[in-house]
Amino acid sequence: MSYTTFGRTLLSGCSVFALLAIPASSFAQTPSENILVTGTKSVAEQNLPPTTAASVTATDLQDQVNAVTTEDSLKYLPNIFVRRRHIGDTQAPISTRTSGVGSSARSLIYADGVLLSALIANNNSIGSPRWGMVSPQEIARIDVLYGPFAAAYAGNSIGAVVEIATRMPETFEASLKTGFSLQNFSQYATKDTYPTYQFAATAGDRIEKFAWFLAANHLVSKSQPLAYVTATRPANPSASGTRVTGAFADTNRTGAAIVELGAGGLERQIQDNFRLKLAYDFAPNIRATYAAGVFLHDDKSGIETYLRDGAGAPVYSGSLNIGGYAYNLAASAFSNKVYRQEDEHWMHSLSLGTINGGNWEWQAVATLYRYAKDEQRNPTVALPSGFNSGAGNIAVLNGTGWYTLDAKALWRPYGADGAHQITFGAHGDRYTLANSRYSTNDWISGPKGALATDSRGKTETLALWVQDAWRLTPEVTATLGGRFESWRAYDGFNYSLSPALATTQPSLDATRFSPKASVSWEIDEAWQAKASYGMAYRFPTVSELYQAITTGATLTVPNPELKPERANSGEVSLEYMMANGSVRFTYFEEHLDDALLSQSAPLVPGSTTLFNYVQNIDRMRSRGAEIVVRQDDFLIDGLELQGSAIFVDSTIVKNPILPASVGKKAPQVPEWRATAVATYRPNDALAFTLAARYSDRVYATIDNTDGNTFTYQGFGSYFVVDTRVSYDFDPHWTLSAGIDNLNNRKYFIFHPFPQRSFVAELKYAY
Repeated sequence: MSYTTFGRTLLSGCSVFALLAIPASSFAQTPSENILVTGTKSVAEQNLPPTTAASVTATDLQDQVNAVTTEDSLKYLPNIFVRRRHIGDTQAPISTRTSGVGSSARSLIYADGVLLSALIANNNSIGSPRWGMVSPQEIARIDVLYGPFAAAYAGNSIGAVVEIATRMPETFEASLKTGFSLQNFSQYATKDTYPTYQFAATAGDRIEKFAWFLAANHLVSKSQPLAYVTATRPANPSASGTRVTGAFADTNRTGAAIVELGAGGLERQIQDNFRLKLAYDFAPNIRATYAAGVFLHDDKSGIETYLRDGAGAPVYSGSLNIGGYAYNLAASAFSNKVYRQEDEHWMHSLSLGTINGGNWEWQAVATLYRYAKDEQRNPTVALPSGFNSGAGNIAVLNGTGWYTLDAKALWRPYGADGAHQITFGAHGDRYTLANSRYSTNDWISGPKGALATDSRGKTETLALWVQDAWRLTPEVTATLGGRFESWRAYDGFNYSLSPALATTQPSLDATRFSPKASVSWEIDEAWQAKASYGMAYRFPTVSELYQAITTGATLTVPNPELKPERANSGEVSLEYMMANGSVRFTYFEEHLDDALLSQSAPLVPGSTTLFNYVQNIDRMRSRGAEIVVRQDDFLIDGLELQGSAIFVDSTIVKNPILPASVGKKAPQVPEWRATAVATYRPNDALAFTLAARYSDRVYATIDNTDGNTFTYQGFGSYFVVDTRVSYDFDPHWTLSAGIDNLNNRKYFIFHPFPQRSFVAELKYAY
């Protein structure tokens, strides 16, 4: 059976399971909330968003997920994929229904109201969310809202909004956890085991009006190769060059013949995060909360060459002969994959608001995220001498960061059971990018030398929004809303020493209004239907506006005046709820105008030379359907089943710049994606979980020329099975163990992804 066929079969199976899970007698049962944490409201309960949502709680995570880091917690949520290349990865963006992992700015991720999405870029590197600020043992629940249908969120919610809520204690509590993971990896000539060690602790208490909570997490990990060093095989054989052995013949993602020369990105990371939360109740229903967090990261990346000369010595560069073909291997081929990374990031938040329901609820939140230190060093000299010292570069993001200000209120003019529930608010944000690169005489520990490149800029948004959930009848509620945004980009500057460039970029500004509308119908006690529409504008990030492209001996900024993306999105859903489960079917559609994607185009008018850079693509269209199922006590008491499957047809409709892309699949969006989780709890102390994740192959290029997916830089399909066992062998002690990728699926999502990994953890909670 092919993997595409498997995806369709799993979707059909979920549909059949959904029907089997609905006995006729349950039609008269009262629906219940499937996922609940006492004292922690879901985002849907707090903000009444007119959108489909999914949640996972701390209990679910403990029983079902081998969650070493926070991004693991989203592993089985419907139609969310986190590109986590290895444990501790700092470049782990999410993919949603209609957007791939290269579109990080089309989603919003928050932790207790603090924005973790790095909206300084729209990519899978510096634009990746800052997951390291939160550790799994803090999490109370995670809510995901799909689509741009809630007026309370900016247009970056085109894909989804992830809200992470962490715990705040009511009595004294403390916990200690130690964990271990071991990955067995084998590919080409790289065969090794890669361990991870984790130590974590939490403590907190409430003393009358004052509450506090502390969390600390220490992680040491080693990764499998994140990259391979390759070279394109010349068209004709040759006898020139030093003869070397050890290379592997292969093909790249477009089918061209290449040789695999070695592995790179073998990271050894040490990470620490610390979080402090303080809360004080000024009145029975008014609370002030301050939170601070710090993330420390030390990363050393190594390489492994497969090449050996006649004496058996390793080879890293030079004029080489491999299998009868001549190659000129530059020093940078291997040295670019050797680097040292040091980070110190801080986040702060201060909030004041009501904590109990009434006719009025309000909240004001100020947040700050700052890159106090973010430096990466790598050599530019040839290896092996570069292992010890030598010339190199220092890439710096110090001073990058953002702040947000939000004030919002919920007004029930006719009481809790009245016809109107009106929410409204104001928002402000500023994102600052400071991205410099310096030369240095000693890349390991030397001081910064001459400034080689510099990219700077700021974006700023002010917004007002309002939304009214209007109960037309006891069964029908219409939600109408709108968001007005004023955006500007300014202080843009690009510099390069060679090729020479020093350009002050033009300031930009734009104002947009985004209407929202939704109608929900409670057909009876079990069935609910909902239809939603939303328009959203996603404004360009600083790095998209001020990208620099080398064109021969010159450097240029191709388009510092990009237009914002505009999404017209809609969905229709039908949900059946019962005492022990729920089934939801959703059809959704998105028309995205002026989509911001990287594509090939000439920089000089009339030239046939093409370069890759971010441009506006006239129109993309995505249509799809999903099913989400959950059933407790299925067939036997204690057996919980949940699953999701989605089909998406995402197509480029109009693109005069590259006509060959019209009608092709949108990059990085799979047609089929599915998850399934079965958890059996024979008693309150023991839980067994078997889970599966599936994704169809995707294209990385907008003209779909990358047909080979089972190679480095290809985007292949995968079917991965995970297991977990969790046992509370004492009221305070929990032992958990599991295996990720039990079937040892070897696949690429540009990078080689983890193979079979064993996970174990021991936790004490007081």
